[in-house]
Amino acid sequence: MKVFTALEAKNRFGKVIDAAQREPVTVTRQGRPSVVIVSAEEYERRQSRAWRNLLAVMEQTGRYAAEQGLTEEALDQLLADES
Repeated sequence: MKVFTALEAKNRFGKVIDAAQREPVTVTRQGRPSVVIVSAEEYERRQSRAWRNLLAVMEQTGRYAAEQGLTEEALDQLLADES
């Protein structure tokens, strides 16, 4: 992973963009990582993977709840009891 200081990133932004097209780039401030820059393609890939993972967990949770006998009515009652 390429690393640029904030000043380097500011002064050589074109190079930062070029590097981020190949791999994530870390920008540091005062010697500590501040941000990571990734290409738009990599960002979209990560977002898509995150959504797929979330949907899979939601489906698994729904199946488990159904197996345990949790119905829409029972869920409504549980939620109503909390208010």
